[in-house]
Amino acid sequence: MLKNNFIQEIYENHQNYLNKDIKICGWVSNIRDLGGVKFVLLRDRTGVLQLVFKKGITPEEEIEKSKELIKESIICIEGILTEGKSSLKYEVQVKKLNILNKPFEPIPLDPDSSTDAQFNVRLDYRWLDVRNRKVSAIFIFESWVAKTFREYLTDNGFVEIFTPKIVATGTEGGAEVFPVIYFGKEAYLAQSPQFYKQLAVISGLERVFEIGPVFRAEAHHTVRHLSEFHGLDMEMGYISSVEDVINTVEGFFKRMSEKALSDKYLKPVREFFNLEVLIPERIPRIPIREAYKILENYYGKHLEIGDDLDTESEKLLGEYVKKEFNSDFVFVTEYPWKVRPFYTMRKQEDNQWTYGFDLLFKGLEVATGSQREHRYDVLVKNLKDKGLDEKRFKFYLDFFKDGTPPHGGVGLGLERIVKQFLNLDNVREARLLPRDTERITP
Repeated sequence: MLKNNFIQEIYENHQNYLNKDIKICGWVSNIRDLGGVKFVLLRDRTGVLQLVFKKGITPEEEIEKSKELIKESIICIEGILTEGKSSLKYEVQVKKLNILNKPFEPIPLDPDSSTDAQFNVRLDYRWLDVRNRKVSAIFIFESWVAKTFREYLTDNGFVEIFTPKIVATGTEGGAEVFPVIYFGKEAYLAQSPQFYKQLAVISGLERVFEIGPVFRAEAHHTVRHLSEFHGLDMEMGYISSVEDVINTVEGFFKRMSEKALSDKYLKPVREFFNLEVLIPERIPRIPIREAYKILENYYGKHLEIGDDLDTESEKLLGEYVKKEFNSDFVFVTEYPWKVRPFYTMRKQEDNQWTYGFDLLFKGLEVATGSQREHRYDVLVKNLKDKGLDEKRFKFYLDFFKDGTPPHGGVGLGLERIVKQFLNLDNVREARLLPRDTERITP
C-alpha cells in the first residue's frame, strides 16, 4: 500500500518521487475543466500540488468520478508525479481518485481568501479559516515555539511538571480570577502555576517548567489580551541572583531566533512570514528608573516614579532599543514593589524596588519574572504590606517552613511571542479558538 505523503515532502524530495507512483490527500482548492483535460489544485498544510485528469492517462471511470468534485472536497489520489507545465513545478497524472467527503452545502467562508474577511467571521468558521495556509502556518510556528521551549529547558536540566488548574485561591490575591464550583466549594481557574512551580523547586526537583493554560478574568478587549492563553513557565532553584533567570530566558530566545531561519519544520511558515529578529549578543537590561528617564527625555512621556509601564511606554522603549542597541528585545528590571506580586523579592537597600523584570519584544511585554522571596518571615511581612490575608495563603506559606533554596522564575505568553515573531496585528490570531469578554464559541 502506498504511503500518504505531504506535498512539501514531495517537492523537497522530488528526485525520489519523479515518474513514480505517489499517493496524496488533501482539500480541493480550485478546479479548471478544459474539456479534454481537468486541472485540480490540491491543498494540504504544507503546500499546493496540481492534479491532472486527462483522457488516455486517467481511466474513464476516474474522470467520471472527478465530475463530482467541488471546492473543499476532501480527496485522496494515486498517480504519477511528473514535471509541471505551469507555475507549479510538479504535477500528478491521476490514475485513481477517492472522494472521502464533500461540503454538505455552499461553504460560508472560502479558505483561500479567508484572511480578507472580518476577523469575527473568520473565528465563527475557524475550521475553514485555518485551511488557509498562511493561517495554518501560525499554528505550525506556535507548535514549534512550544517544542523549542521544551527542548531548551530539558537540555538545561529542567524537569517538566503538570500542575492543577483548579485552585483554592488566586495567585495574585486579586479579583481577576474565574470562580468555579468544586464539589460544593468555591474554587478558581488558575491565573498561573506560580505556587506549584515553587513547590516543585522546594520539593527537590530544583529546576522545573510547564506548558499549560492560564486563565485571567480581565475585562480587557485589546489586541494584546486573552482570557485564556498558554503559558510557558519555568522556575529554577539555587540561583545566585535574578540574572540567572534573565540569562536563561535570553538563551531561549537566542535559540529560537537561530533555529527559526533554518529548521525544516518551519518551511511552510517561512513561505508567508519573515522570521528574522534582531537579537544582540547580550539583550540590553534597563532598570525601570532609567526607563522613566528615557521616556521623559526622548519622547516627552511622563510616568510617576513607581508606576508600571503602560502600553505606549512599552512601544516607545521598543523603538528606543531598536535604534540604540539594534535589538528587538529589552529586559526592563527592578520593577517597583507596588506593581509586583507579594512573592517578589524586594531589594534590600531600598525595598520599594524589586528583583522583578519584564522582557519586551518589539515593544510588547512577553515575559514577566523575578527572584522570589524564599524567607518565610519576609513572605509573611510582604503579605501584610500588600493588605492580603495571611490565612488565605497558609497552604502556600507552609511550603517555606522546611527549608527553601533561593529561586526565581518567569512566565511567558506563548501567543504573545507568536504575535511578535510573526508581526500579527492581534494576539487572537495566535490562538486557535480565542476566549475573551465576548467569545466562548466555537
